Amino acid sequence: MEVIQKHPLTSKYASLFNKADINTPLRLSCFMGQAQHESKLKPTAENLNYSSNALISGFGRHRISIEDAKKYGRTFVQPANQRMIANIIYGGGWGLKNLGNKVFEDGWKYRGRGIFQVTGLANYSALTNYAQKTLGLNVDYVNNPDLLLNEADSLIAALWYWNSRELNYYADKNGILSISKVINLGNAKASGTPKGLEDRILQTNYFKKIFGCK
Repeated sequence: MEVIQKHPLTSKYASLFNKADINTPLRLSCFMGQAQHESKLKPTAENLNYSSNALISGFGRHRISIEDAKKYGRTFVQPANQRMIANIIYGGGWGLKNLGNKVFEDGWKYRGRGIFQVTGLANYSALTNYAQKTLGLNVDYVNNPDLLLNEADSLIAALWYWNSRELNYYADKNGILSISKVINLGNAKASGTPKGLEDRILQTNYFKKIFGCK
């Protein structure tokens, strides 16, 4: 408990961090460092302000057609239609398989929110189950997804995200690279370098000083 008290956010929600077993100097440092990089420890909603060119180059044709990318993406003469973009890139067969989205509007309704961006109906459902059964909270994120824009709910979501991906395992090994790969690339064994790796390391090292890692 003493180590948790060393930062205002962890101290404020000490009971939640303890329930999530994120309560050692290394676990706290790794969690807070990644959270600081992802969202500066603030609950945020996903920015889908993609340009037409970014949609064309960034997503496969199985997720959005060139025609739709040009129709809904941001150009010099039109703003991005973020709702339609979300429903398209998070919908269809890909959205059902990867995110559990079932109907067209699920893409927008369950777009990324929180400290770590929770995305998709399946994840909002799993988060709700965690909050109700593990934390004993009377909360429903499936029917109230915007709750993740609140500080407390956003933190609950981040703790669920961390534990559902077993990131304490890598934190105990000081595995900043592995944690970064899981968060940014989806798998600790993924090839390539996670985006923002240098800053992830910098932020984690900053919190190591706060929490007294040796």
